[in-house]
Amino acid sequence: MGNSIIRVAVTGGAGQICYSLLFRIASGAMFGPDQPVAINILELPVAMTALEGVAMELDDCAFPLLKDIVLTDDVNTVMKDINWALLVGSKPRGPGMERADLIKENGPIFTSTGRAINNHAASDVHILTVGNPCNTNCLIAMHNAADVPRNRFHAMTRLDQNRAVNQLAKKSGVVVNDITNMVIWGNHSANQVPDYKNVKINGSNAADVINDLEYLQGEFINVVAKRGAAIISARGKSSAASAASAAIDAVKSIVSNNTDEIYSSAVISDGNPYGIPEGLIFSFPCRNTSSGDVEIVSGFEWDDYLSEKIKKTTNELMEERGVVDDLLT
Repeated sequence: MGNSIIRVAVTGGAGQICYSLLFRIASGAMFGPDQPVAINILELPVAMTALEGVAMELDDCAFPLLKDIVLTDDVNTVMKDINWALLVGSKPRGPGMERADLIKENGPIFTSTGRAINNHAASDVHILTVGNPCNTNCLIAMHNAADVPRNRFHAMTRLDQNRAVNQLAKKSGVVVNDITNMVIWGNHSANQVPDYKNVKINGSNAADVINDLEYLQGEFINVVAKRGAAIISARGKSSAASAASAAIDAVKSIVSNNTDEIYSSAVISDGNPYGIPEGLIFSFPCRNTSSGDVEIVSGFEWDDYLSEKIKKTTNELMEERGVVDDLLT
């Protein structure tokens, strides 16, 4: 990374996820222990006082790497000269709100966000969308940032990957580092597809190690897909610290020089080797190339069960795209 300052925009800065995320960015957890950072933070006008309190706490931590904080309620200001955009803020689903309604409500937010990134960010900007429905929010932002290469846009499925890794580690009695090739396919929704066929446990196929296909096709997928709802039920609030930690992991993987690590990220489906329709933000197995780009990894195989599940998550994403078609300029 070098020692020039990386400027990061974070939206939804007074929210729960950011209350965990901002301090970890400032501490060096995202970009490394020697990499100076500056943080531009966006909030709604009504939440600016709360955001000022967060900034006071950032100041009081006296992080050596944190060189500048910008607080704003203006999306154009927050995107000025940034190298990374972490799009955390989004409108949450209200009581009785259908997913399509939520997508429509978030559409204008990510339209203006994409335009601001296009017009004000640095030329090397990368984007990670965390706020849900993150795949389609990311798609809207991408279409409204026509000058930014499409492969710079990511929607976060790393929290789902981390959840899946932990479930398999517990089931097989190993540590999480023994699990590799864990991939989430498709949408970050209840229809996501945690892949049990290509994941490895200590280098061996997980399905052979666990030897319980009923568990892998049933409880494993269900626990991962519904984990967010289970946390809300238990805690009364949605995942926050774990989502922030996943955002750290996601960015670390994307900026890493490691060309061997395979990780999950939702990226543009253009030219993918799996026959997914082009033009969707779809979670694939990804890895980094020696030139610093992110590529979709080919060669992962699906059985009939995974194929059906992947078809379902693909259809869901196509329906979501249809809902916001008028925003895809």
